[in-house]
This record gives sequence, C-alpha cells and structure tokens, in this order.
Amino acid sequence: MTDDLGQYRGRRAKVIATLGPASRDPEVIADLFEAGADVFRLNFSHGSQEDHAKSVVAIRQIEKDRERPITVLMDLQGPKLRVGPFEGGKVLLKTGANFRLDLDPALGTEKRVCLPHPEIFAALKPGSNLLVDDGHLRFRVKSCGKDFAETEVVIAGTISDRKGVNVPDVTLAIPAMTDKDKADLQFGLSQGVDWVALSFVQRPEDVAEVRAAVKGRAGIVSKLEKPAALDQLDAIVDLSDAVMVARGDLGVEMPLEQVPILQKRIIRSCRKRGKPVVVATQMLDSMIKSPMPTRAEASDVATAIYDGADAVMLSAETAAGQFPVRAVATMHRIIKQVESDEHYVSLMDAGRHDPEHSSPGAITAAARQIGQTLKAAAIVTFTTSGTTTLRAARERPDSPVMCITPNVAAGRRMGLVWGVHAVVGDFIHSVDDIGDVAVDAAVKSGIAKDGQALVITAGMPFGKVGSTNMVRVVWVGGETGMQ
Repeated sequence: MTDDLGQYRGRRAKVIATLGPASRDPEVIADLFEAGADVFRLNFSHGSQEDHAKSVVAIRQIEKDRERPITVLMDLQGPKLRVGPFEGGKVLLKTGANFRLDLDPALGTEKRVCLPHPEIFAALKPGSNLLVDDGHLRFRVKSCGKDFAETEVVIAGTISDRKGVNVPDVTLAIPAMTDKDKADLQFGLSQGVDWVALSFVQRPEDVAEVRAAVKGRAGIVSKLEKPAALDQLDAIVDLSDAVMVARGDLGVEMPLEQVPILQKRIIRSCRKRGKPVVVATQMLDSMIKSPMPTRAEASDVATAIYDGADAVMLSAETAAGQFPVRAVATMHRIIKQVESDEHYVSLMDAGRHDPEHSSPGAITAAARQIGQTLKAAAIVTFTTSGTTTLRAARERPDSPVMCITPNVAAGRRMGLVWGVHAVVGDFIHSVDDIGDVAVDAAVKSGIAKDGQALVITAGMPFGKVGSTNMVRVVWVGGETGMQ
C-alpha cells in the first residue's frame, strides 16, 4: 500500500457527472474528478461508441494516477417512441380538434400523423392519454384499433417532426432493450463499465432480461421513469442492484405534484433493501448556462440528501453546459453543508430500518452501534464481493464506511454507494493482518488519526460471499479487539 491513496472526500452522498461534448476532454474529466465527481455517466443516447471508449480510457488513467477506484456507469438509450414527419415539418393543433394517429407512413397533416409503433395501438383503450414533446401536447383517445387511434386534442400547440411520445396510462408490450441497446451493452461490458442503467423499465421481467445479458459483469441500475414500474416497485427494487429516480420522464407521465412524493417512496424502498438509489434530472439545470444555480435548485439537491439518497446526478449540466466543473463543485459543497447539519444526522437515524434477520445483518447493526458509542473514525469492511460493505452502508452509520477489497470490480462499484470510500489491493494474508491493514488504509486515506477507533467487519473465511460474521475494534496507534 503506497502513501498516495485517493483521499476521502469528506461526504457520504456521491456525485454523478454525465460526460458529453462539454466534458469529454481528458483534462476536463480530470478536473471533474478533482471537483468531486465520484461516478462518470456515459449516456448512450448520445455520442458514438468510440467517444465513450475514449472516455473510459481517460477515466482509467485518472484512476491509476490517483490510486482510487473510479466508477463508470453506462446508460442505455432504451426504446424511443416518436411520431413521424409532417408536411412542412410541423403543424399547429387547436384545443378540441380531432387528430388521428395511425401506421400510414404518409407525411402528417393537421388531421393525422404516423405513429410507427403497433405496440402502442395494441395497448390503447378509449380514455387513454398520449403525450407528445415531453407533455407539451396531450391527446385523449376517443376510439382505437390495432392500427389507429382517433383522439381529441386536450393540450394544443405546435407538433413537429419525430417528437417523442409518452403513454402514461398503459403497460406497453415493448422490451426494455432494443437491438441498439443490446449492441451498446456488449460494447460497454467489453470496456469494463461498472454499472448499467436500464431505461424504460415497466416490469420486473425487464430487469431479469438485462441481468441475463450482463451475467454479473456489472451492477444493474433500474431507471424508474414509467408509472407502470411503480405498481411493482418493491419487486423491481428486489431484482435490481441499484435504482435511479428518473424525475424528468416521471414528471411527464405523472402529475408534477406527485413526483416529490414518489421520490421519497422510492428512496424508502431502496433504503429498506439496502440498494443504492440515485436522484436524477434537472438538479442544477440553470447551470447549463449560468455559473450559479438558483436557490430552488440548491434546495432540491439538499432535499435528496436529507431523504437519504446514495447519489445525485448531473446530466446536461456537465455533458453540454458551459460550467461543468463548477456544477460538480457546487453539488459537492451543497452535500457537505447538508451532511454537517444536526438535523441530517437525526433524519438518518429516524429513517434507519430494522436490521436484516440474519447473522450478517445482526453483526453489521452491532458494528454501527459500537461505532456510534466509540465515535469511531470509520466502519471498515473487508469484502470480496462488496456485500459486507453494502450492509454497512444500509445502516447509515455516523462514521464513513471503508471498503477494503482485493476485487477491483467491487471497489469500483462502491463509488455509487452512500458513505463508502474504497481501497483496492490484496493486503490480507491472514486474519491477524486486518487490524494493521485497516489502520494503514484509514490513516493514508485521511479518515483516521492517532487515538481514534475503527470498527471492523469481515467474513471468515475470507472470500466467501455473504459470510459477514466478525466485528472487531482497533485503535489507531494501538490495538484492542473483540470478536
């Protein structure tokens, strides 16, 4: 173990920065990391595979230079439902007008347009709503068949070529992964991405499909952006490795006033199950063009942190904005300020769920309590798969969680997890090593100093997944233990 371990950032919640035209340069990626980015998101809705491959190379070079695992998340595009083109490129629709959607490829008019998705017509029924252009236009279905829908214009406006369509009231018989997604997924896995974000999740089977394709090579993040997914929320969370609250699409398909409530509901479900949860979309949206966010945006980020989110995400702010590095630095400061608030600590305590009814769950809960009593500098977890560390993070301890692992893939995935600082290396050769290794890593990471306690959890024998069965206390500058 060298003397140049990546230093602990001093906060629990993580920052995800999306890379794009404004931030693909290796120097900018390095600046984003220094400003506080813990996870880099590659959005496969934009950019080429070659662009994303170059980004991965740059990220891994920073990782090597800083001796700190860095997390890469690929975000699959998912199905894109769109109307066809119009005569002249656009038409103006009036409230109350009749408007037909069908499979006819002819150019659209003020009377009709092609909707080249028979799966939509198969699912529609009278009274269903169709939203176009992120909800700027709304149509209500009056009658429909296997290849058409006669609708009334409820919210009018200009509709133009190939605008997106949302169908909030029904579950569509469309797989979450398109052929493009399948090709992108295999490419991303070949590049060694750590997490795969799945768009258009409607049912647990969508998560099972991508899990079968990933085969354990990355963690799976289910993006909750469809109302149908919320009807089976707990089942989807159970099958996922992490969840993203995709508030942009949720806000299109559901009433805006419901989104804050749903955000809290999703976070609670994830915390109960010990699954990382990301809050995303328009968090510091004004920083796309402004060097400062609005006060409302700062409060929005703070609310997600108070709710107990594992990570908050920047999208266009870092991908295409004018101030990508400043946006990350701003989010970093907001998180640190919130986490220094006594009210935040009390909320984490109040939101803590009962321990899992298992020996590892009981051991981990005991470790948190011991750490709180001793005001420990850290909960130190020795793990191969990352399971022991995830259990510790679920407890939301007062102290940061250190993940010490010989598995670089497990260390990288921890970048998405609340409170975790990961150190990767094959440091353990016998159980007698764990105290010295924990102290050395905690001191070099800037987490602990002389006289402070560390609470260690591990599984014996080492390398057996899910075997957390030991808790031990060591002191920096001297050691006592219990087991």
